Amino acid sequence: QVQLVESGGGLVQAGGSLRLSCAASGRTVSMYAMGWFRQAPGKERELVAAISRSGSNTYYPDSLKGRFIISRDNARNTVTLQMNSLNPEDTAVYYCAADRAYYPLVVPTTLSEYDYWGQGTQVTVSS
Repeated sequence: QVQLVESGGGLVQAGGSLRLSCAASGRTVSMYAMGWFRQAPGKERELVAAISRSGSNTYYPDSLKGRFIISRDNARNTVTLQMNSLNPEDTAVYYCAADRAYYPLVVPTTLSEYDYWGQGTQVTVSS
């Protein structure tokens, strides 16, 4: 079983950037496809980025392409989400999640595919 801990959240002005990190422990992160989700108050949790076990494939919703970038460092057991050009609509709790994907190129894109979750980190974007 893998444990996930997010960091890097905080308060940022609109137009700014933040870099979120997810540190994995217990099992090597290379065994998992990884995703970042977010949940704003009163809204459903949504996927913002995902990456395959190998790191060669990624997924972003069309609305976030070009602003968010997911990457992974399997040697350091970390996954990172770079967020640029932030706006108040990006305000949410951001969660790191892991999927026990068998195939190294698969990118899971639905919430139900993910098996392990971090506690989340708050991102607040002021206007």
